[in-house]
Amino acid sequence: MSLRHFLTTQDYSRAEIDALLEQAAAFKRSPRGQQLAGKSVALLFFNPSMRTRTSFELGAFHLGGHAIVLSPGKDAWPIEFRPNVVMDGEAEEHIAEVARVLSRYVDLIAVRAFPKFQDWSVDREDAVIKAFAQYATVPVINMETITHPCQELAHALALKERFGDLTGRKYVLTWTYHPKPLNTAVANSALLIATKMGMDVTLLCPTPDYVLDKRYMAFGEQNAKENGGSLKVSHNIEEAYRGADVVYAKSWGALPFFGRWENEKPIRDAHKHFIVDEAKMALTNNGVFSHCLPLRRNIKATDAVMDSPACIAIDEAENRLHVQKAVMASLIDQR
Repeated sequence: MSLRHFLTTQDYSRAEIDALLEQAAAFKRSPRGQQLAGKSVALLFFNPSMRTRTSFELGAFHLGGHAIVLSPGKDAWPIEFRPNVVMDGEAEEHIAEVARVLSRYVDLIAVRAFPKFQDWSVDREDAVIKAFAQYATVPVINMETITHPCQELAHALALKERFGDLTGRKYVLTWTYHPKPLNTAVANSALLIATKMGMDVTLLCPTPDYVLDKRYMAFGEQNAKENGGSLKVSHNIEEAYRGADVVYAKSWGALPFFGRWENEKPIRDAHKHFIVDEAKMALTNNGVFSHCLPLRRNIKATDAVMDSPACIAIDEAENRLHVQKAVMASLIDQR
């Protein structure tokens, strides 16, 4: 049997996603188990984390396993990922050695590595986690790179808890203002999972510059076709919100300005009114609101929205713990 990684949900069928969500729901009802007894997972953080680190460490503990946290360049050696390179820079060791050595120590490797934000044609290749998957001889888990598949599962579980069957539900993925240009990972992932669950998805963004990478738009269209949903782009706030069952907010940078953020800033600054507020939520079909967190209050969403019964962001955050246990348990079965 070939080695299975968890790098993107696009590698998983709808049936496999449903099975992971069912297992996650079971872990939520009964949190402890022994699926990882005597096993270990290396958690490599190239970028900061709160929910991801906490939920993975606790998840491994809840299932009888042990997590080791590493921050390359801080408490571990800097790593080189380019092939055939003369290593005369900051990196002290190559991924070819790192992944293979860790594979002899641990049973799972999980990686969090954000884009460099210099050249999207380079960042979209997702080189760091792909290199781990290439050289590792144990399963590799994506803890967020240019997608965030664990967040996808937590989001889908929270929605299923609220609605049950998600097919045909109107889902709005809305861009929101943020003073900094952010990664498109969560937006990419929200688009993937919402279309995979058969929802009618509207990507709401200020201008065509904020439409997501064509790869993810194509995946979304494919998912919608296969699962009975739809996907469209809108720049009209009222039209998008009206009748929505779900509003999911995220800020992201415009890809045509990738690495040239000062050129994009005037456009971003002109659309602060994309904030999720009570007036917009009143247009929905008594819809729910969520966000991956962290969220800047009164920048992305108002206090009233965040503190309302319609907000399921805390439920979604809790579900990270349960879905990640389901992912780890499913991958450890290969060992």
